[in-house]
Parts: sequence; C-alpha cells; structure tokens
Amino acid sequence: MSEKSRLFYQTRLRRPVLDRAEGIYLWDKSGKRYIDGSSGAMVCNIGHSNPNVLAAMSRQMEKSTFGYRLHFETEASEQLAARTADLSPPGFDRVFFVSGGSEATESAIKLARQYALARGAASRWKVISRIPSYHGATLGALALTGYGPLTDPFAPMMREMPKIPAPRAYLDGLDPALTATGHHYADMLEAEILKQGPETVLGFIVEPVGGASTGALVPPAGYMERVREICDRYGVLMINDEVMCGGGRTGRFFAGDLWGVEPDIIAISKGFGAGYAPLGAVTAHGRIVDTVLDAGGFAHGFTYAGNPLACAAGVAVIDEIHRLDLMTNAEKMGALLKARLFGLAERYPFIGDVRGAGLLLAFELVADRATMTPLPTALNAYLRLVDIAYENGLILYSRRTRGGISGDHFLVCPPMIVTESDIDEIVGLLITSLDRFADEAGLPVARAA
Repeated sequence: MSEKSRLFYQTRLRRPVLDRAEGIYLWDKSGKRYIDGSSGAMVCNIGHSNPNVLAAMSRQMEKSTFGYRLHFETEASEQLAARTADLSPPGFDRVFFVSGGSEATESAIKLARQYALARGAASRWKVISRIPSYHGATLGALALTGYGPLTDPFAPMMREMPKIPAPRAYLDGLDPALTATGHHYADMLEAEILKQGPETVLGFIVEPVGGASTGALVPPAGYMERVREICDRYGVLMINDEVMCGGGRTGRFFAGDLWGVEPDIIAISKGFGAGYAPLGAVTAHGRIVDTVLDAGGFAHGFTYAGNPLACAAGVAVIDEIHRLDLMTNAEKMGALLKARLFGLAERYPFIGDVRGAGLLLAFELVADRATMTPLPTALNAYLRLVDIAYENGLILYSRRTRGGISGDHFLVCPPMIVTESDIDEIVGLLITSLDRFADEAGLPVARAA
C-alpha cells in the first residue's frame, strides 16, 4: 500500500490488493479473507469464480473475443438475446446489449424517444423519475437521477427531468401494506404528468425495488399497478430500471414480476453479467423496436455492444442461475436474512427500518425510531460502519438516504449462492461491527440478538 497508485476514482481511499475470490469470499494479498456481503455493488449474484462460467468464457476466447456487430453476428449474442427474451414479459422479444447500467439507462430513454418520433409524437421528451433515485453516471442518466451530491456539480451541463417523491412510506408514517398508500404515491405521477402537460411526457422510469439511493425500497401495495394504469391513461412509456434489482436477486429474474405488472422497456445490468464481464441490456416490446427500425433504425450504439466474450459469460450466468435454482434460494435465504436483520433491530434501537425483497436487503440507522430522525451527520455512520465491518472481514454497501446529505442505510446483499451457515457468519460479523459502532457513537444497545 505504500506504492503510489496511478489510478484515481472517487476519493483517495486505498484498499488492500485483491488476490483471489471464490464463492462468497475474497482474499487480499496478505491472506485476509472477506465475506462479500454486498456482492460488490450488488453485481456478483452467482458468486465469484464459478467454474462453469469460467469454462464457457474460456471456450469463447478460443474462438473469438471480439466481433463488431456491424461486421458479424455471433452465436453468443444471439443465444443471450434468446435467453433474455425468454425471461422477459410476453412480447419483449428484442434485446439491445450494452456494457453497463448507465449505458442501459441511456439506451432505454433513447429508444423511448425514437419510438415517439417514429409515431409522430415529437413533443414527448420528458422522462419523469423519482427523488431519491439513481439511474447512472452519464449526463442523460444523471438527468433522471434524484441524488444531489451526484447531480448538482453537473446541473449546468444537462437538462434535468421532472421528479416525484419515491414512495418512502416508512418516513411518512404511512402503512405500506395498504393499497391506499400505494395509490397516494402513484397519484403523484399523474399530478406531475398533468403539470408538465401529457403531450410532453415521454416516460416514467422506476426501480421496481430500489437500489442504492433508497436502500432496497419496496413500493407499497398497489403502487406498481396504479403506475401502469396512469402510464396507459396518458400514453406514457413505463421504463423499469432493473440494473440493480434484476438478475434474480429478488427471487424473480426481473423484480417487476413480483407484481405481475408489465412495463414497456426494461434496463438491466450488474447481476446480468454477475461480475464476469461488463454486460447489460435493454429489452423491449417488439411493437416499440419494430416501429423504430421501420422508421429508419435505432440511432444509437456502443463499440462493445454484443461482445461475444461478455455474452458467452451472460449465457453461462443464466444457465447457472437455473441449474442451481438460485432464484428460489434468493427468496428462501432472503427471508431468513431479513428475519435476522429484524432481530438486530431489537438489539439496536438505532436501526429504524429493515426493508427489501429476496437478497436485496437494507437497514437504516436513525437517532429516534419513533420520528425517524436521522443520526447526526457528523457521525458519518454510512462510512464508519462500513469501515468497521471491512476491518472485521465483512463488505457492506452504504449510502445516505435523505438527499444524500443525511440518513444512513446499508445494503446487505450477499451472492445468491449464500447458505444458512453463511448468513449466521454475516450476522455475527454485523453484531461485532454494530457493537463497536454503537460504543464509538455512544448509542444504546438493548440486548443480545
């Protein structure tokens, strides 16, 4: 660590050098072992170094590692497109490949815009999103993102899109089990469409289960169904951002399937390639893609779209999800882990909320559970607890919930191969880490979990 790094990312923070990874574990060069409690950034859904995926990639490397899409079709990309279409809602028979989540979001909104143009609806260009939300790091994706620390520096460089509040019932004192609560938040979409002028609204982009910005937020009952109704009423395209929640982590390949609500366009990445290769996709209903292609083509693309090596990895990842029945395991182990997190809330009064679906789970720290007042920002809980857990060999993922400047939530999202004994180990390390954090911050601990 004493050597100067030529790399730079968000900060000057240095971490140990990764040596190897297998299953749910990673080891640094010193031999210290870490549990990947967040699957990286909710990416490594099937665990590290899966031998069947590595073998599939090796076979593809022996044939070709690149074939430009304008010069060749490839078996790997066609196979992955077919697999993806089979897992998508009925009618979603077209797939466009990208290299990551930001590219997927950009591609989705560009497809939506070109569909509007092809249908003679040039006045439709606004894509409504939610606040807080995160949809990617490119300027187009940031325009949809509702997270001040990431968007504010670039505001003069982009055309910000309209926002409505995310359905955070737990902060508003509303019962998420009531359909009336879901309708309360969904009706904000209708109000915003009317405010903007329905003829100008192109789409509404939503994470079916929230990602890093809201910490695995599950919408209240009736929310997704009402959103679909409202979009239909005003001719607005419903775009599901499944970049983080897709790929089986919620117990369904697409989290939107939890409600049986079909969108018009889906963006997916992260767990789609599961960390084996940069990979993402947009899948859409055939009526949208055919309309765009018939009008002159999709004016968009990336050099590595449909890369055969990445696609071979993607096919193998899907095969492993099915072979190991990992979506069922995500549902089963997710229920167990969620129950254990609720148990931690009994021990630690400063855990104000536990939420999520399958193995996309989070807990939020507060100063007062009754009022959901956040912890003092000076505690930097979202950083400090992550660092303590990291020292203890547990990797977590955190963000600040309230506008990015206060509130602290932590995503606990191990790979879908996790077992009951793995969960015991994760929870044990969480207890050790929370005890130390509580001691440092002077926070109460009630009793053993």
